[in-house]
Amino acid sequence: MSTLTFNLLLNAAGISPASTRLVRHQDRRGSAYDLWRAKNGSFERYQAIQSKEVFDVGDWLASFVATPFNETLFVGIYRVQGMGVVADGEVDPLGGHDVSGLHEYAIDRVDALSDYAGRLVIGWGDGYRSWLQRADRQDKPIVELRKTINDPPFPGFDSFEHSIRTLVTVPHTWRAALSAVSGVYLLVSLRTGKQYVGSAVGVEGFWGRWVAYAANGHGGNVGLRLMAEDDYRVSVLEVASSTASEDDVLALESKWKEKLLSRKFGLNRN
Repeated sequence: MSTLTFNLLLNAAGISPASTRLVRHQDRRGSAYDLWRAKNGSFERYQAIQSKEVFDVGDWLASFVATPFNETLFVGIYRVQGMGVVADGEVDPLGGHDVSGLHEYAIDRVDALSDYAGRLVIGWGDGYRSWLQRADRQDKPIVELRKTINDPPFPGFDSFEHSIRTLVTVPHTWRAALSAVSGVYLLVSLRTGKQYVGSAVGVEGFWGRWVAYAANGHGGNVGLRLMAEDDYRVSVLEVASSTASEDDVLALESKWKEKLLSRKFGLNRN
């Protein structure tokens, strides 16, 4: 039995694999998958800005993102129409750093294979570092075609971690889970590595507390007034019992501050 491959789909859509670049977006600074899920143009902006000349005008781009489970998910077909320079003062949609003067491609999304976007998973192979490949030389096997576009399942409180800057991209089902519980969380500066231990109580739980950081950059804490130049990775240290009082949660917070020495070496000031 022959294996179904991505190039079969390209040919059926009238797109030459010889003119197509397979692009797999996976970034250590954050999640390209989350940018795509946001559906606000940030993914397209991220893809268009490159530090090197990686595309040719006229190229077809078959774009993929790495999911939270490291799958290679197809998200659309694009056409490279031109290349320019990023204007002064522009920032990267994922990392938030200045990208002035980098290459900026004019890339249009096309309707070809749009029914497969968010549902088709391919096997990329072992060469994950080779994020840009020629389709005619790398005919990728189709691993799965899902019935619908679904949020990935919530990974659990122990495994959840996310960038504060991109909280808007967290799936709604995950937000509900994080809003339902209180407890102690950890923020780690992605610029300095310094830690901040905090607690979340109230009807919006962890989610409500973190949204405050995303909104104003500090959530009322003096040690965290760095968001203009920094970002934080947030994770859950401990989920409080459903019967725990606010004082109980604050006691847990103090315990974690002592364990992690976040008052002496981190960003806690109290």
